[in-house]
Amino acid sequence: MSQLPHLPVRRTKIVATLGPASDREGVLEEMLKAGVDVVRLNFSHGSADDHRRRLSEVRRIAEQLGRSVAALGDLQGPKIRIARFQEGAVHLNEGASFVIDIALDSQAGDTSRVGCDYKELADDVTAGDRLLLDDGRVVLDVERVAGSEIHTRVVVGGKLSNNKGINKQGGGLSAPALTDKDKEDLKTAIDIGVDYLAVSFPRSAEDMREARRLLGESGKEIGLVAKLERAEAVANDETLDGIIEASEAVMVARGDLGVEIGDEKLIGTQKRIIKHARQHNRAVITATQMMESMIESPLPTRAEVFDVANAVLDATDAVMLSAETAAGDFPVETVQAMHRVCLGAERERVAQESGHRIHEGFSRIDETIALSAMYAANHLSGVAAIACMTSTGYTPLIASRIRSGLPIVGLAHNPVAQRRMALYRGVISLPFDTSEMSATELNDRAVERLVAHGVARQGDHVILTRGDHMNAHGGTNTMKILDISEEHVNGAG
Repeated sequence: MSQLPHLPVRRTKIVATLGPASDREGVLEEMLKAGVDVVRLNFSHGSADDHRRRLSEVRRIAEQLGRSVAALGDLQGPKIRIARFQEGAVHLNEGASFVIDIALDSQAGDTSRVGCDYKELADDVTAGDRLLLDDGRVVLDVERVAGSEIHTRVVVGGKLSNNKGINKQGGGLSAPALTDKDKEDLKTAIDIGVDYLAVSFPRSAEDMREARRLLGESGKEIGLVAKLERAEAVANDETLDGIIEASEAVMVARGDLGVEIGDEKLIGTQKRIIKHARQHNRAVITATQMMESMIESPLPTRAEVFDVANAVLDATDAVMLSAETAAGDFPVETVQAMHRVCLGAERERVAQESGHRIHEGFSRIDETIALSAMYAANHLSGVAAIACMTSTGYTPLIASRIRSGLPIVGLAHNPVAQRRMALYRGVISLPFDTSEMSATELNDRAVERLVAHGVARQGDHVILTRGDHMNAHGGTNTMKILDISEEHVNGAG
């Protein structure tokens, strides 16, 4: 048996958006080699054929590299935008009056007024509301609403160009989370075989439940990701927890969220989302402008380094790159920089200490086993790894909620489960087919797999979790502490 590649030591996962930059010859392969764990297919741009082609290439390269790389489809959602200007752009002066007229011709905007593609805007705003255009670069205060016309005063002026987004400070826009375009893109996501599907602008758990209903039986194995970017979604813990529980993962989408709640509240809200997601045993992605300067620069700024490191220390499962890898000049270098920063932050002791649910009781046997294994691993000297035989990836997910410096290895026969685990912090997935193994040899074969990949060596301990019946969901009921012997090393060689 030839020596298999050793597995990465970084625990925080990297999500990278695909686009024209990653389409350049050889770039995608180098990005995956640099450490991308999840690729993002942004349905706001590109055609169904573009996404199919890119995902097919990802799967081909990942197979060559012997890695499981997950695919995240990202629905556009109800992006609420102004219409267009006759001259392409205008400059609004502070203190000037400006009208958003939903009845205006979509091409007829000027310095005094502009149309809007969201026809319900006049019903959603009242005098005293604040509208933020172009991610908050232009700020308008609503003075009155007269029929189709929203009369405003410019508070923060500047250049305003075609089709820029509109947010209402504090939230309250009634646009549904899933548009007709999203419903078509959802069908594409099922067809091309994504592992996760992100829903933009959900206001409540019901928006996520609607997406689950639309996925139906053919999309039952796709994990839903709630993009938290509306003020209503994070207004109170009850709403936030409901959205988290209705999803398989959440994303801290800091662009629109920061505009709606205010930048001063963003860092505290980010920490609250990460904490709540982990408490509810869900994965969490931190996104938006993490290394934005690297769109045009080969090195990140110090502020970006601190931003990424802070999310890692908060125990986010993944950090996400958007335009940096989709359209930037340095996509591979950006992934490499993200990898280095994550590793550096993970060396800090706080990143390896956990008090997760230490004073709580459990109701599920598999959850009890998973968390017991992590506590044992963190307190027993000489443990090299935690190995979980799993059919769905659930046990490794639960185990990964506890901070540790040790790798968690998910041993699964199902390729969907293997890719699902690519998002979980600290979890490495390996193919492990038990169908031809007897019950007595399962443990030895599992340990040999870890040795072959360089996770453990002779003299180490490995903590193994499994069930009496393999490939049975929720069947994990056993934890064993195994010693790596010379026979295991020879069997893996």
